[in-house]
Amino acid sequence: MAQYYLAVDIGASSGRHILGSVQDGRIVLEEVYRFPNGMKQKDGQLCWDVEELFSHIKAGLARCKELGKIPVSMGVDTWGVDFVLLDEEDRIVGNAVGYRDSRTRGMDEEVYKIISQEDLYRRTGIQKEIFNTIYQLMAVKQTHPEYFTRAKSLLMLPDYFHFLLTGVKKQEYTEATTGQLVNPYTKEWDLELIRMLGYPAEWFGPLSVPGTLAGGLRPEVQAEVGFDCQVVLPATHDTGSAVAAVPSNEADVLYISSGTWSLMGTERMEADCSLDSMKRNFTNEGGYGYRFRYLKNIMGLWMIQSVKKELAEAGEDYSFAQLCELASRESIPSLVSCNDDCFLAPESMIAAVQDFCRTTGQTVPETPGQIAAVIYNSLAKCYEETVDELEQVTGRHYHRIHIVGGGANADYLNRLTARYTKRTVYAGPTEATAIGNLAAQMIRAGEFGGLTEAREAVFRSFEVKEYKA
Repeated sequence: MAQYYLAVDIGASSGRHILGSVQDGRIVLEEVYRFPNGMKQKDGQLCWDVEELFSHIKAGLARCKELGKIPVSMGVDTWGVDFVLLDEEDRIVGNAVGYRDSRTRGMDEEVYKIISQEDLYRRTGIQKEIFNTIYQLMAVKQTHPEYFTRAKSLLMLPDYFHFLLTGVKKQEYTEATTGQLVNPYTKEWDLELIRMLGYPAEWFGPLSVPGTLAGGLRPEVQAEVGFDCQVVLPATHDTGSAVAAVPSNEADVLYISSGTWSLMGTERMEADCSLDSMKRNFTNEGGYGYRFRYLKNIMGLWMIQSVKKELAEAGEDYSFAQLCELASRESIPSLVSCNDDCFLAPESMIAAVQDFCRTTGQTVPETPGQIAAVIYNSLAKCYEETVDELEQVTGRHYHRIHIVGGGANADYLNRLTARYTKRTVYAGPTEATAIGNLAAQMIRAGEFGGLTEAREAVFRSFEVKEYKA
C-alpha cells in the first residue's frame, strides 16, 4: 500500500494541500484542500494574516483525516524574504509585514552606509531587491528599535509555520538565502555582516537543509487534526522546491519557475559573486543539496494577475486562458520593462502599463487583449535578454528552457518564449513547487535514492508539452 506525503504550498494569492504517493515508480498527486491568501492592510502596513494561514494549514490536515489518507510526513513552503519576530513567550512582535509594503523605501541607502552594495554582493551573492530581509530588518531597526529589544528570535514564514506545528524552531537554508544575509561559501548566516548591521546575532542559528526532520505534531495540533505525522523540511522557499522538480538532469538546461514571479536561471554547484554578475542583477539562491539557483528575478505573472483582478472588479471577468487568447489576436508592438519598480505594487496595473507606454512614446494599449499582449510580449522579451546574459556570464550554451509552475499553462506565453529566445521550450509540470516539496520528503523516506532519481520520476509522471523555436 502506498504511503502518503503532504505538501502545503502557500503562494502569494492562494495555498493548497497536495497529497503525493509513489505508485509503480510514478508520483501521483491529489489536491485535497485549497484556500485564499493575500496581504491585508493592518496598522498602515501590508501584512500577512499568519493566524488565518495556520488555521488553513490545520484545516487541510483535518481534511486528510476525513479522507482516510493520513500522510507519514508533511512540509510547508512559501515565498521568500518575509519573517516574524518572536518575544520570549513566542508571541509575534509587531506585524507579519509583507514584502510589497513600502517600509523598505530608502533602506538600501541605510544599509550601504554600513557596507557598500559591491561588498554586500561579494559576501552574499544575492540580487538586490528592496524587499529582501536585510532591508526589511533595517526598516524595523529605523522605525521600531524597541522591537529589537523585545524580540528573542526570528523565523522566516515557513519556519514559523513549522514551529507552530511542532514546537521546534528550525531555520531552513534555501529560504534563509533569499534574505541576503547568508554566506554562500560557508552556507550559514553571515554573523559578521549581521553584527555590522546591528541586528541581534542570537536570532540567527544553525541552518537546516531540505530533508531535515523537524519533529512530530504538537499534542494540541494532533488533537485538532486527528493524527500525528512527521514534519520534514522541504526546500521551504517555493522556487527552491519548484527547481528541484525540473524534469531534467542535464547541464545545458535553463528553467523558468513561472508564477507570480518568473525566476529564470540555471543550477550551479558554486556561487558567482563577481561584480559582473552583480551588475547584471543575477542572484545565487540556495537550492536542494547545496546547489545554487543562479537566476534572475523577473516580475512575472503578477502583472497579468493584477490586470485580471482589476478587470473583474470592473465587471469584465476573464480567465487567464481567455486573456491569452485575446492577446494572441493582437499585433501591438509596445513593450514595457517588467522589472521597473512602477509594476511592483501599483494602484492600477492597467494604468501603470499604459503610463509606461505613453511616457516612452509607444502605442498605448486600450483593450484587455492589447494590455495582455504587451505584458506577455514584454515577459518573453525579458526572457530572451536573460538567456543572452546567462550565456555570457556562464560561458555555456543552453539548448532548452523548462518552464515549471502555474505559468506552464500559459500557452501563448510559452509560444512567445520559444519564438523570442529561439530555444525549444518544455512546459510542465504545473505543480512543480508541491512536487519538489514532496520529493524532499520522499527522498528522506527512501522512495528515491536522491534528486537525480526523483527528477527522473517527475519526467515519467507528468505531462510536459514541447514548443519548438
